Amino acid sequence: MFLVNELSKQCDVSTDAIRYYTRLGLLRPERNQENAYRLYSISDKKILKFIHQAKQLGYSLNEITQIFEECQHGKSPCPKVREIIQRRIVENRKKIDAAMKLQDRMEQALANWENMPDGVPDGHTTCLLIESFSDD
Repeated sequence: MFLVNELSKQCDVSTDAIRYYTRLGLLRPERNQENAYRLYSISDKKILKFIHQAKQLGYSLNEITQIFEECQHGKSPCPKVREIIQRRIVENRKKIDAAMKLQDRMEQALANWENMPDGVPDGHTTCLLIESFSDD
């Protein structure tokens, strides 16, 4: 059995994260009868490592909770795991594409502004650089 700070050190996870996972019901420590401290088991340690691995693959805590719920109902979580990551790959690809388009616009703007003078607001403009930009 581990106290929260011991589990934190062994798994390289903050005590705040462990307490949060406990509040969510992902970890289920016992209470020490003498001092009411939470005592985490080897099972909790395995769950904590699973949570870390799932987060490394991009799963949210809500999705991780869904995975555990599948297990608690005696079902294989693997179909849900595949479905979530397939959806997440599509979402990430869209974000990457949007970020690349933004990067291109930023580089284009900087190149366009290279020889432009600094402007002073005149009541009609705020920043001539931005106002002159068109991504056509």
